[in-house]
Amino acid sequence: MDKKIAIMQPYFLPYMGYWQLIQDVHEFILYDTIKYTKKGWINRNRFLLNGKDKMFSLPLKSDSDFLYVRDRELAVDFNPDILVRQFEGAYAKAPYFNDHFPLIETILRYPQTNLFLYIFNSIQLICQFLDIKTPIIISSDITSGHQELKGQDKVINLCASRSATTYINPIGGVDLYDKHSFKTHDITLLFLRARPLDYSCWEQKSIPHMSILDVMMFCDRTQIISSLTEFDRL
Repeated sequence: MDKKIAIMQPYFLPYMGYWQLIQDVHEFILYDTIKYTKKGWINRNRFLLNGKDKMFSLPLKSDSDFLYVRDRELAVDFNPDILVRQFEGAYAKAPYFNDHFPLIETILRYPQTNLFLYIFNSIQLICQFLDIKTPIIISSDITSGHQELKGQDKVINLCASRSATTYINPIGGVDLYDKHSFKTHDITLLFLRARPLDYSCWEQKSIPHMSILDVMMFCDRTQIISSLTEFDRL
């Protein structure tokens, strides 16, 4: 029996491709034992403001760059009201603001200061909203020796520990992994390429690969769920 697995960093309100990946596999492994990267997408994403994409982020407590994501904390002065007001100002007149913003506000006001747990909660709630039932496994709960490995070897180890026959990665990682190396461990390597979701944002077309926040403001839940299968597997 085929068993598909994906492994990703925790991202805050990521684009549709992230949710398509979770939906497409039998198990989704979420890294908590991975170093936080300043220029990555762990605690930031893009939303629509005055017709242009603008970055939003979760402020973090200053700490060592060598800490794992699970050891990072939100800034002591983080005030979710700031993001709530920012998003309200941007989307209050969007067609599905009243339907979907209460969930976004619940996510923002989650009373947790640990970065990983804060983001993990948001992932769980959005999965419930999208009716995604894929089990999510935290990487540190897997005792396979993967903590001492890096890159492709780490991924292969995690896949083997979960008896995976197929590993699926976003298309952005196509240069990071070698299909032959996975095949020697009886694992098929595939890549998921998300198709841009087209929807109207008032007088303009949507900007590709925006945060799920943007999608939720302009699309109804049925449309978003149906788009979970709109990707190519290579």
